[in-house]
Amino acid sequence: METQQHIAILGSGNIGLALAKGLVKAGIFTPQQITLTRRNVPALSALADEGYNVTSSNADAVTKADIVVLAILPQQLNKLLDEIKPTTNQTKHLLISVVSGVSCQDIRKQLDLDVQVIRAMPNTAIAIGQSMTCIATDNASPANVSLVLSLFDTVGVSIQINEELMTSATALCACGIAFFLRSIRAASQGGTEIGFHAHDALKMAAQTAKGAADLLLQLSSHPEQEIDKVTSPKGCTIAGLNEMEHNGFSSAMIKGIKVSAEKAGALYKSE
Repeated sequence: METQQHIAILGSGNIGLALAKGLVKAGIFTPQQITLTRRNVPALSALADEGYNVTSSNADAVTKADIVVLAILPQQLNKLLDEIKPTTNQTKHLLISVVSGVSCQDIRKQLDLDVQVIRAMPNTAIAIGQSMTCIATDNASPANVSLVLSLFDTVGVSIQINEELMTSATALCACGIAFFLRSIRAASQGGTEIGFHAHDALKMAAQTAKGAADLLLQLSSHPEQEIDKVTSPKGCTIAGLNEMEHNGFSSAMIKGIKVSAEKAGALYKSE
């Protein structure tokens, strides 16, 4: 699905670079159709050698682009929007924002332009093409929503949700990576305590977690259905599960996700 459009990724950190590489790998864009911006341009020299356009000027990058990805921190957003305002064209440009806690309306208000804005919330598994990306908009055309879904499908799985759920998506999918990593780390520490070398325990815990996730994704199964297959009467699995629940395992995860969602919603507002 090759396109003739040009895309500018403003703020080429981990997410921006992973998206750029995913789009090229999928054959949708060539490096020559992508402009990457960063204050420290020499840090992008390897990508410049591959054919990507690199610059420290966000305004210049927007001038030649059709699609503009805002991939910076919430605290940096207003300054960036002020910088690109003179070169943003509301009839030409589609803005994609991966900035946490910032609504489509916030962006249009700061730009003072009626431009189409789509929010996307990927997670760090975008680096290996396994992101869970949630997409939402309040004014973009169905064609542009389909386009953005297809862009993020190159680096994982994408779904469209209502915009009011975007901060919740941040907690569940973006912060969620850390929660699942911590649970795998805890499982590996348990493995070390019962006799395995640390590196073996980590590999065993991570692969077991991957298998558990794939059971749900590939079989469209429910966790309890799969748990029932492992828990025999008076067995060791149910004993371990119940001990974890007595110590608040599920409750801790639920509370953590709730607190993360509350914090995510306040990031931009408290700048």
